[in-house]
Amino acid sequence: MRVTPAEFGVLSLGDVATDPGTGRRPSEQDRLRAIARIAVTAEEAGFDVFALGEHHEPPYVTSAPAVLLGHLAARTERITLSTATTLITTGDPVRLAEDYATLQHLAGGRLDVVLGRGNSRPVYEWFGQESRTGLALAAERYALLRRLWREEEVDWEGEFRSPLRGFTAVPRPLDGVPPFVWHACTSSLETVELAAAYGDGLFTNHAFLPWAHAARLVNRFRQRFAEHGHAGPARVGLGGQVFVRPHSQDAVREFQPYFDRSPLYGRSLSLADFQASTQLVVGSPQQVIDRTLSAREHVGDYARQLFHIDPAGLPLGTVLDQLELLGGEVLPTLRRETAAAPVSPGRRDDVDQRVRPAGGPA
Repeated sequence: MRVTPAEFGVLSLGDVATDPGTGRRPSEQDRLRAIARIAVTAEEAGFDVFALGEHHEPPYVTSAPAVLLGHLAARTERITLSTATTLITTGDPVRLAEDYATLQHLAGGRLDVVLGRGNSRPVYEWFGQESRTGLALAAERYALLRRLWREEEVDWEGEFRSPLRGFTAVPRPLDGVPPFVWHACTSSLETVELAAAYGDGLFTNHAFLPWAHAARLVNRFRQRFAEHGHAGPARVGLGGQVFVRPHSQDAVREFQPYFDRSPLYGRSLSLADFQASTQLVVGSPQQVIDRTLSAREHVGDYARQLFHIDPAGLPLGTVLDQLELLGGEVLPTLRRETAAAPVSPGRRDDVDQRVRPAGGPA
């Protein structure tokens, strides 16, 4: 069964970096305001989703995504607002339940939440946790978050926080329906199992990884989703990254200095080799279309595609140019082609049957 229509959006991780062309490094205030401008322009360009990361260390400014998304709720009307990762391990479930229910009301229901454990060990310590307990902590906290959104009065006791007795999280979810939850995953089969067990979405932000890696996770998710007996299709989201200009040579020439100087890309591969082995696309609108449509050959039909749009010190004007070009020349073709293409379940030979994830809730 097809998940239609496919949604296309942009995401920002909120890194602050020096522009290699001008030597200018934006202030934190400049960067936050730029992110807000990007979200508003993404809506104007016709994108369906704007997603925001969560980080608690330099060089990022996105430590409080609920606050910034609340600001964006007042400045937008149509676009779905989402986190690109909300840290379930370091965010208390009571606080998360209340923050995102409040945001859901302010956004008129235009809200998704993408949960993740994070990949920075010091962050656990900064919030009074231990990284070695990450898997158990994520499972326990998410189980409590679900109950807080679904039950008027919660009695609860667990390992990692104080008990609750007759607690009611306020405000209640809009119209009694909690925000849709995706689970961010780059490698963890335990996360795949958690998403499948609850019937949530799986978001694989594999912008820096090869297709075979993402396909194994996605196909495993679909397999476990069906085995848990959930009705309907499993919802899959993909992350990627693009830099587009009308002519591919111009795109490569302009993006090259940002690629060369950013630690995001590891500094071990050339731009051409990095594009060949990951989901980074630097080129013309047609090249972005072709590479994006090729995703279905690896993972089958999927529900959401997000493009990382503003990394490595790209100036705001350049990012806005990207959005205009993508909205005018790329999105219409992607929507037309994905709506017309035959349904594909993905390649089953990409599932690694030898790996068994830890058991999750039924």
